Formats: sequence, structure tokens, C-alpha cells
Amino acid sequence: MTKVAVFPGSFDPFTVGHESVVLRALSLFDKIIIAVGYNANKKSLFSIEQRLAIIRKVFENEPRIEVISFEGLTVDLCRRINVLYILRGLRTSDDFEYERAVGQVNKAMNPEVESVYLLTAPEHSFVNSSVVREIIMHNGDPSQFIPKSINIKDFLPRS
Repeated sequence: MTKVAVFPGSFDPFTVGHESVVLRALSLFDKIIIAVGYNANKKSLFSIEQRLAIIRKVFENEPRIEVISFEGLTVDLCRRINVLYILRGLRTSDDFEYERAVGQVNKAMNPEVESVYLLTAPEHSFVNSSVVREIIMHNGDPSQFIPKSINIKDFLPRS
């Protein structure tokens, strides 16, 4: 049986922390589906299409990674595409409490789905998309916080 995990998130933008979690999880799973969620309540810097393109560029040489978009609940996505694992990264104790609650709700909604948590590498524990987004919005240099294979400026609107 092939072990496939969904790694859901808004990924606005995709960071070195996200990349690290995915690469480390490849030793646990045969395939990882990075699922870029649409969240109407969030003001995004990058469109869904831009985020998909960025993540596909990061993993263009890794055939075991698929990148998709979705709307709705992750647990429903898992049911639709027949995936039994949800992959999440944990940076802080606040992340743990939030993810524990979401994982328990997901388990109640679909008992077959297991949530798998990886601790963020210590060097990435302070990196989060909100801070990186602020750096980009204020014309700072985000390069140390995003995967080396992408130039985020290639995805920004021309001014």
C-alpha cells in the first residue's frame, strides 16, 4: 500500500520551513500532495496560481511531490482523493495546541485519517509566512526565508 500524505496550507508564501518539513517527510511517505488552500478570510499577497507555481518550481525535480489547490476542509479533501494522512509542521507550543485541536476534530470527522506532525528544524522555528509576507510587502530581502530555488521577485507584480 502506498503511503500518501496531504500537506495543507495557505503557503503565502512558501518558506524554507515548509520546504524542510516536506523534504524530511519524504522518508516517511511514498508521495506528498502539497495542497494550497483557498481561504476567503485571508488577504493573500500571492494568488493561488502564483503559490502553485512557486511550490512546483521548488519541487520540480521531485516526482513524489504533487501540488494542487483546494477549497474547503482538509479532511474532506482527504476523503475525495483517498488519502489517509495529513502532514503538519510544528514550530511552537501555540502551533501544537492549535494543531492538536484541529487534528482531533479531523479525527472525529473521519476516523480513518491520521494527522502526522513534524517538528520544524530549530533553524526554521522562527520563520513564518506572515513575517515573510511583511518583509516582501515592505521591499525587504526575504531570500534567507524562502527556498533557494526560487526568486520571489519573479512572482511579484511588475511596478
